[in-house]
Amino acid sequence: MTKIRIPVSGNLSIVADELGDPNAPTVILGHGGGQTRHSWDRAGQELASAGYHVINYDLLGHGESDWEPDGDYSLQRRAGDLASITKRVRGPFAFVGASLGGLSSMAAACHGTVPAALVLVDVVVRLSESGVDRIVGFMSANPNGFASLEEAADAISAYYPDRKRPARLDGLRKNLREGSDGRFYWHWDPKFLTGGNPGISLEEMIAAADWTQSVPSLLVRGMKSDIVTDEGVDHLAERIVHLEVADIGGAGHMVAGDRNDLFNEAVIAFLGRVMPPRVSAPWQKQG
Repeated sequence: MTKIRIPVSGNLSIVADELGDPNAPTVILGHGGGQTRHSWDRAGQELASAGYHVINYDLLGHGESDWEPDGDYSLQRRAGDLASITKRVRGPFAFVGASLGGLSSMAAACHGTVPAALVLVDVVVRLSESGVDRIVGFMSANPNGFASLEEAADAISAYYPDRKRPARLDGLRKNLREGSDGRFYWHWDPKFLTGGNPGISLEEMIAAADWTQSVPSLLVRGMKSDIVTDEGVDHLAERIVHLEVADIGGAGHMVAGDRNDLFNEAVIAFLGRVMPPRVSAPWQKQG
């Protein structure tokens, strides 16, 4: 695994982990809002082991990637970031996006960066407003940070009591940054919650898009999610012709974190059918 920096517009950079053979088909992993690329660590390793080239990136304003000075975290901006990331790709690529990463992937496809395959992780165009409000409320609840990792873990447990509290907090540490005051803050720019200029809505983008008629797509839904409803799934299925749905029991909105085994199995099986890894790829130079 190699950590790389990818230039994007505005003289900013996105940080990503690169795994696997660069000549293989590429899977670009986009995490959810408020997370970092480390939420995909295990999935990235398994995809690379399955024969894929993997780019696992921190969304702009998250993790080690730069913060947008003007707070422009619109979907149009994120679509441009993904277009820059795909410049490193030699052959076909797939987007795998959770929540905000999935919205960004759909926006990128609508702006001309069309993948060979798309995996949406517990995200649809029409999200449950009450579920979104609950998430935003949690993310906005501690602007002054936490005195310790344990305090942050307590806050997560109160928000998500169904998830077992980890005995070790190493993974949580990757989602926090320590300030000069010694307190721990979420590893993202608070401005991303307001998003910047929204411009055209994703629903309008999807309605005018062509890729929805041809790109094989998979929605991986957590059956305990309060973000994706049956109505949201039906609406998405009406727009994306080749949509499959994998329901993951025992998982909430953070599907990969709740049931990583079932998540990886579903995604690798889907990609193996629609964008299989190849030993000898036609875009590789011969001789």
